[in-house]
Amino acid sequence: MIQEDQIKIAVLDLYEGEPNEGMRGIKQLISRFATDCGLNIAYQVFDVRSKNEIPDLTFDAYISSGGPGSPLDSAGSVWEARYFGLMDSIKSHNRQHPDNKKHVLLICHSFQIYCRYYKLGVVSKRKSTSFGVMPVHKTTEGMHDPLFRSLNDPLWAVDSRDYQITQPDIEKIEAEGGALLCIEKFRPHIDLERAVMSIRFNEAIVGTQFHPEADAIGMRMYLLREDKKTLVIEKHGEKKYWEMLNHLNDPDKIMLTNATVVPRFLMLAFRNRLSSVTL
Repeated sequence: MIQEDQIKIAVLDLYEGEPNEGMRGIKQLISRFATDCGLNIAYQVFDVRSKNEIPDLTFDAYISSGGPGSPLDSAGSVWEARYFGLMDSIKSHNRQHPDNKKHVLLICHSFQIYCRYYKLGVVSKRKSTSFGVMPVHKTTEGMHDPLFRSLNDPLWAVDSRDYQITQPDIEKIEAEGGALLCIEKFRPHIDLERAVMSIRFNEAIVGTQFHPEADAIGMRMYLLREDKKTLVIEKHGEKKYWEMLNHLNDPDKIMLTNATVVPRFLMLAFRNRLSSVTL
């Protein structure tokens, strides 16, 4: 039974029933945040793609997961129509209630379809899969954004994608109160545009191409799989593969990203309720 003072978080599961570590990471971070801050938080998972489940506007915050497949092929689908009906409703609510905004975190696949739907960048298939523990570079705006300002530059994160966002419409993003926060590793000797890794769409809605919910345990399981090991070695070499495994033990790399980004998102979303809580 929902208590009057309870904070409600909707977790939008876009994995379409595929086994993943993302949902475990999101749930674990919400539970840990609730315990650390002494808040009465409940979350509910919605199977968006398989069951067309979409939450209503009674939730206080929304976290939308990564997922498999093409972010282009689902355009016009029933689940997407309902999904963006929710996003439109959240944006409308936030305009009407500027002092009580509902915050949204979009991860990987969710980030890609959001950029495509609202025409904020070009979504395209990569020349090859990007998978592993990768450096992510902050823009000037990213250096000061509350989600990332305490992280190193570059910060380190888990990347797992076949698609990318390039050519962000900066003018449109900034007109809505947003900013480009992070990009791929800058490599001037390679004639490829750097993909976008994070955008703040406005004060309450932010997205990451990488997986801030990923932890060392889940990533180690993936890297030890033969198919993932082969993928990394073929693209980056065996030395880089072992470096990625070693990075998992580094407290300044994905362990720090995991402990920072999602908890900081939740702090921003519930800052009014945290004002009386000792952190």
